[in-house]
Amino acid sequence: MSYTAAALLGVAGVLLVDLFVFRTRLVLRPVFWATYPIIVFFQLVSNGILTGRRIVRYDPDAIIGWRLVYAPVEDLLFGFALVLLTLAIWVRLGRAGVQRGPVAGEGAPPPWSRLLRRRDADGAGSGGTPAPAPPEVDRREVS
Repeated sequence: MSYTAAALLGVAGVLLVDLFVFRTRLVLRPVFWATYPIIVFFQLVSNGILTGRRIVRYDPDAIIGWRLVYAPVEDLLFGFALVLLTLAIWVRLGRAGVQRGPVAGEGAPPPWSRLLRRRDADGAGSGGTPAPAPPEVDRREVS
């Protein structure tokens, strides 16, 4: 399979995931297209360095040959697919309620509290006895 065909299949697959599997529909949102040029700019900078200095080389028979700032257009297609898939997964996990509360910093529960709650809710505690309380943390400011 040529690099061009793989890039086109990648974009088509991720569009299907975004529009029909996860139903995040990010490509239909103006904010996606308003911010995507920022990503493309940095992709072109990094790709230009790698391909312009010939650190990364492409088989001319595997690509179309069209380049933008040293980068084959196929790299831009793969970059688009990578960014869109990452954002679609992020939105989908957010909708599923994964990690909704604060996980660090002031007001965050201690890391072991989730484990204790889950164990107690399952009834898989130690013989029905309550789980031990987590140790108190001294939160006084040190000057």
